Amino acid sequence: MPEESIGFLNVKAAGMYIDATLGGGGHSLKILNKGGRVLGIDVDQEALDEAKKTFEIQNSNFKIGKEIVLAKGNFRNIATIAEEYGFKNVAGIIFDLGVSSHQIDDPNRGFSFSKEGPLDMRMDSNLSVTAKDLVNGLHRNELIEIFSRFGEERFAHGIATEIVKVRKDNTIKTTKQLIEIIESVMPAKLNRTAAAARIFQSLRIIVNDELHSLEEALPAACSLLQSKGRLVVISFHSLEDRIVKHLFSDFERKSLGVVITHQPVLATEVEISANVRSRSAKLRAFEKK
Repeated sequence: MPEESIGFLNVKAAGMYIDATLGGGGHSLKILNKGGRVLGIDVDQEALDEAKKTFEIQNSNFKIGKEIVLAKGNFRNIATIAEEYGFKNVAGIIFDLGVSSHQIDDPNRGFSFSKEGPLDMRMDSNLSVTAKDLVNGLHRNELIEIFSRFGEERFAHGIATEIVKVRKDNTIKTTKQLIEIIESVMPAKLNRTAAAARIFQSLRIIVNDELHSLEEALPAACSLLQSKGRLVVISFHSLEDRIVKHLFSDFERKSLGVVITHQPVLATEVEISANVRSRSAKLRAFEKK
C-alpha cells in the first residue's frame, strides 16, 4: 500500500522520517522523492545491501549517508538507533510489518512454504534459534501453544502430534518436510495452503520475537515524533493489528495525539490483483498532538 502509506505519512520537503522496516526501500524511495530525509532501519543485512543498490540505481540526486541513512538493527531499538544517527523529533515514522519479497523469494531463508529450503526463518542471521530448532526441540504442548496462539490454527493439536511422531526417526530440516506433515494432517477438503501459511507465520513470529518487538517499538516511535508528526503502521495478520489498534487507542487516551484512521485502511482490488500479498494488509495511522 505504498500510495496510501505515503499519503498518511504526509511527507514534507526537508522533513526527517524513519522507515523502521526498510525492506526493499520502496517507502523510503517515495519519501526521498518528495524531498524528505530518511533513516532506513532493517535487521536484515541482505535487505540493507539490496536497498542500497536500489537507491543508487533509482536516483543520483541523493547520497547514502546524507539524504538516506541506512542502519542495521531491530526496530524495537528505534529510540537508540534514532539518537545515534541524529533522527530525533522527526516528522514521521513508518512500519511495514510484512516479510519482504526478497526474503520470501529466496528459498534459502526458509520463509516461503511454496519453495523448498532450510527451516530457518530468521530475519537477522545472527539470531541463534531457527524454525528448525523449534520444530525439532519443543515439546508437543509447546508446539500446540505456538500454532494455536500465534497461527490461530485449529488443527494445531494434530499437526504438533505428527511433528513429534516424524522427528523420532528423522530430523525435520526443510520447508518441504514440514509442508508434507501439515498436508498429511489436514482434511483434503480444507485449504492446506492457508494452514501452511498459519504454521509458518507462528514459527516466524517466535523465531524473531515479532510481537514483543512491536509492543516495545511503537511507544518509542511515538516519543520520537514532533508535534503533528505521523506514525503509520501496515500489519498483515490479526495479532499485529490488535497490538497496533490497542497502542494507538492508548496513545489517544493519554492525550498524546489522535488516531486518524477510525477503521483500518485496506488494499484496493487493483493493488491486490497486482500484488496478492497485499490482500491481508491493514494500515493504521496516528498523529501526535
